[in-house]
Amino acid sequence: MKPTGTDPRILALAAEVAKSPDQNVPVILLKLKEIINNTPLGSSELKKIKQDIYCYDLIQYCLLVLSQDCSRIQGGWNTISQLTQILSHCCVGLEPGEDAEEFYNELLPSAAENFLVLGRRLQTCFINAAKAEEKDELLHFFQIVTDSLFWLLGGHVQLIQNVLQSDHLLHLLQADSVQIGSTVMTMLQNILQINSGDLLKIEGKTLHSILNEVVFKLLSTSPVIRSTAAKLLLLMIESHQEILILLRLSACYKGLRSLLSKQETETEFSQELKQLIGLLSPEVYEEVEEQKLHQAACLIQAYWKGFQTRKRLKKLPSAVIALQRSFRSKRTKILLKINRQKEEEDLRLQLQLQRQRAMRLSRELRLSMLEIVHPGQVEKHNREIEEKSALIIQKHWRGYRERKNFHQQRPSLLEYKAAVTLQRAALKFLAKCRKRKKLFAPWQGLQELTDARRVELKHQVDDYLKRHPGSQMSDVASRELHAHAQERLQHYFMSRALEERAQQHREALMAQISTNIEQLMKAPSLKEAEGKDPELFLSRSRPVAAKAKEAHLTTLKHMQAPWWKKLGEEPGDEINVPKDELNLELGTLFIGGTKPP
Repeated sequence: MKPTGTDPRILALAAEVAKSPDQNVPVILLKLKEIINNTPLGSSELKKIKQDIYCYDLIQYCLLVLSQDCSRIQGGWNTISQLTQILSHCCVGLEPGEDAEEFYNELLPSAAENFLVLGRRLQTCFINAAKAEEKDELLHFFQIVTDSLFWLLGGHVQLIQNVLQSDHLLHLLQADSVQIGSTVMTMLQNILQINSGDLLKIEGKTLHSILNEVVFKLLSTSPVIRSTAAKLLLLMIESHQEILILLRLSACYKGLRSLLSKQETETEFSQELKQLIGLLSPEVYEEVEEQKLHQAACLIQAYWKGFQTRKRLKKLPSAVIALQRSFRSKRTKILLKINRQKEEEDLRLQLQLQRQRAMRLSRELRLSMLEIVHPGQVEKHNREIEEKSALIIQKHWRGYRERKNFHQQRPSLLEYKAAVTLQRAALKFLAKCRKRKKLFAPWQGLQELTDARRVELKHQVDDYLKRHPGSQMSDVASRELHAHAQERLQHYFMSRALEERAQQHREALMAQISTNIEQLMKAPSLKEAEGKDPELFLSRSRPVAAKAKEAHLTTLKHMQAPWWKKLGEEPGDEINVPKDELNLELGTLFIGGTKPP
């Protein structure tokens, strides 16, 4: 999204870059340096100009130009070095806005990598150059590129780790040239002064390689290289004691102190190199070990004291929690009371406004009615209004009086209802008790039998036994009867199982028929049907399809027959259909409830 209020110089420059050929773009981009230099440093105008440059992709154009071959660019290394300055100044202090993720994760690492690649190219050109003037010029461009990289890293510290891990930086350190080597080590020293914590975050192999190159520079014949390497190594040791321990314990640097001591006796040594030899001595190593043990003891004490403090905090009484709870509840109640008062006040104001509006409307209505009513009927109209008003007042007064009486009589009504409920429950309980007594004592209330009644009942029993003598059955007959009964019982159980299966089959058929009917009812009409809709109603059963075809043809013949042929037919009569008409393709029949296989 393009920003509003863009600087016209940036607009003109972006338009010129878009219209110009590729070979002229680097020279056109150099105009950005004049625009940036003419703007006050640290001002809001400069931030706005940087945002405009980024939004119109001029920074991306600079990156593309830096990645091209130097021989194809007009102006050569002079143009490239100025573009690195422009790029670093534009990236530092820039607020990308919505494209922050792309700016920090892609553009800045790419810019730092391009600066390192340009340094390697300048290093190669410097080594291959034959003339002293050409070497001085290339060294000047190399210093400009390193200064631009340092400026970029100073504004974006997160790029330091990427630069330290880069293979291009290691190749620059491995340069044999005194000027190139001292410049690279000075830049590395300045980078570590900004943020030395990233040195231990890089991979161990890369750290060992950098340390090897710095130690190798210590043994150089050039005093400038030795002094710069000593300063860099001292800075690394002061920042991280682990590097000093590595120099003391690693087998790779076992004879480093003796070599440095021999060089000290032969030549005049700088103060930094003497300090480095002193750090590598056994006494200093013991001090470092004691300092490390002291730091470890302090760390253990800090953890123990923290543990004790947390333990004491856990054992504190819960008075603070209760106090906070009571305070919060009281505060909540006060806030609720204040909100309720505000709501009541708002409601009272709304009611007052509603009454005023109603009064105003009633008065306007009365005035309009007085204008309409005849002068002779005014008194009559006023009398009617007064009567209506009196009726309304009486109605409200009676309603208020009845509500008041109801509220006064409400406790007595509640007591009456409670008494009725208790009486109903007591009566139900007593009725249940009486019913239970009758069930458990049915013999109570019966009259006792007299002797005459007992004799009469005995004669009746004897007469019944004489008239209905009991039949005596042999063992064989009883066994046959038992076997016959068992056979009948088995037949009954088998027939019942068959009936249950038949019933289940009937229920399944009924369910299928109901499903088919439901699908047919929901099916679209022939005009609305699509290509796949008829396939849902195809039947996999050929007899069912034939029966459906027969019924369909029967219905069609009955509908197409003339009226005089239908005179003698009954609704249930069947119509004969030729078999030739049934031998058709059955795949087009629409039978509900089935799907194609």
